[in-house]
Amino acid sequence: MAKSDNNRGKRPSKNFKGGERKKPFNKNFSSRPKQNAPQKKSNPDEIRLNRYIANAGICSRREADTYIAAGNVTVNGKPVTEMGYKVKRSDDVRFDGKRLNLEKKEYVLLNKPKNFITTTSDEKGRRTVMELISSASNNRLLPVGRLDRNTTGLLLFTNDGDLTKKLTHPTHNVRKIYHVHLDNNLSLGDLHKIEAGLELEDGPISVDSVSYIQGAPKREVGVEIHSGRNRIVRRIFEHFGYNVTKLDRVVFAGLTKKDLPRGHWRYLTEQEVINLKNIK
Repeated sequence: MAKSDNNRGKRPSKNFKGGERKKPFNKNFSSRPKQNAPQKKSNPDEIRLNRYIANAGICSRREADTYIAAGNVTVNGKPVTEMGYKVKRSDDVRFDGKRLNLEKKEYVLLNKPKNFITTTSDEKGRRTVMELISSASNNRLLPVGRLDRNTTGLLLFTNDGDLTKKLTHPTHNVRKIYHVHLDNNLSLGDLHKIEAGLELEDGPISVDSVSYIQGAPKREVGVEIHSGRNRIVRRIFEHFGYNVTKLDRVVFAGLTKKDLPRGHWRYLTEQEVINLKNIK
C-alpha cells in the first residue's frame, strides 16, 4: 500500500535511530546508589600514605605523591608507588630509608618579650617562654636555641628534632640579625675592629656584617652573625667597653618579625618550613 502523500518529504525524528525510538533523557535520573545499597566504611586505623608523610613533617601531600611515585617510600619493607594507598598507624613507613614518626611536626615562631627565660621549667619560679606558647599545641614543643632573659625577638619552637639539630649546629651557618642598643655611641674604629674579627676568652669570633642603623643614633647597631655561642653579641661589645642596654633578634634563619607583635606567636607557613629544611 502506498504511503500517504502527507508523509512525503518529512525528516525522521531525532529520537529515531535505526528504526528504534530513543528513550527520552530523564533529568531527574541519578547515578547515585540506592539508599539501601551497602556503603563501604572507612577504617579509622588507616590513613592515606601521602597524608602520613605530610603529618611526619617531610613535605606537603602533593609533594608526597611525587616522592611515592618515584619510589622513595617503603611500607613494611616494600616499595609503594600506588596513589591513594592506605597504611595503618602501626606500619613501618620509611622515606629514603628513614622511619617516619606519625606525630605531626609543628613549628611555632614567637616574638619573645623581656623577662622570660628560655627553658621548659625553672626551679626558681621565674617565667619561661613556654607560658607564652602554651596554647599553640598539645604536643611537646621545644625552643630552638635560646635567648637571654633580657633579650627580645625571634625564637622558634618545634618537635622536629632533625630540624632543631640543623638550625643549632654551627656548620650550617644559620643567619641571625640583631638590633643592638649600646650605652654609648659606637666609634667607627671599633666598628671596623668588630668587622675584622676579634679574640675572646673562648676563642676567635667573626661577624658576617656590622653597621650603624640608618636614621638612628650611632649607639644603635645592626649585627649579622651565625655563631650560637653563649651571650656572644653582648660579649663582643663588652670586649670594647660598651654595655648592651637592649638586644633584639629581628631575623632568624630567614624568618622575620613582620606582623608579629611582641609577646605573640604564629605558626610557620608551609613554605617557611620548606625553606628551613633546605638550609645547607
